Amino acid sequence: MTRAACIIGWPAGHSRSPLIHNYWIRQHGIAGEYRKEPVPPEAFAAFLASMAARGYVGANVTIPHKEAALALSVPDQRARAVGAANTLWRDGDTLRSTNTDVEGFLGNLDAAAPGWDRDLQDGLHDVVVLGAGGSARAVVFGLIERGARRIYVVNRTIERAEMLRERFGAAVVPAQWEDAPALLGRAPLLVNTTSLGMTKQPPLTIDVGLLPAGAVVADLVYVPLVTPLLAAARARGLATADGLGMLLHQAVRGFSLWFGVTPTVTPELRDLVESDLS
Repeated sequence: MTRAACIIGWPAGHSRSPLIHNYWIRQHGIAGEYRKEPVPPEAFAAFLASMAARGYVGANVTIPHKEAALALSVPDQRARAVGAANTLWRDGDTLRSTNTDVEGFLGNLDAAAPGWDRDLQDGLHDVVVLGAGGSARAVVFGLIERGARRIYVVNRTIERAEMLRERFGAAVVPAQWEDAPALLGRAPLLVNTTSLGMTKQPPLTIDVGLLPAGAVVADLVYVPLVTPLLAAARARGLATADGLGMLLHQAVRGFSLWFGVTPTVTPELRDLVESDLS
């Protein structure tokens, strides 16, 4: 029997998820298919209710449906903590959800910079996260899960950073954008969750020269693949984790939930998606 999954968005045309999941479907010889489903917000609830009739065992959810997906499903701890769901699966008559951005972020860092988290629990090192939106919530949750004791959330609007402190507790320290340079010297990890540095967006002006030797720099942006932030970090000899790696790693759990196989992020798959991006 053919099993189907899809990406639900409005629009959905930009998504690389079909490329990723159909690669794994072919690799594992699965009788399955992964499709794009452009669904406007007013039709989203009805679409979810019709998933079984459409032959779908699950779906990814992208903008603007992530919060609605949370409300219309039974979310796990990660989805509830992040406040958004990006992965749905049918469990009998129950539609369940999670947020795989958390494991995408962590899995990408584990692959790109093994041992990056060894100093998180000593109280002497701080993580600096730029931005306070939905991606930042997933990143902060993952960092706390790995034992981070102090995470500076730097945002131009301090109130949004304070909302993350309210959500996640005392490990989060809200900071103004102008505070960032003074924070970098104690940070073994810098994470950009903003759109700054993305193609057609304003530049990100952060001096990676202020980071300690051996620091790791992660950027969730993947267009361009090598952002100015990552280029500057690599020029300093620092380990980096790019946004494409996170995109690939966040897809793993959904595939395993839908098709019963845990896939691997391979260089061949990365090359395939890189070629499509370029």
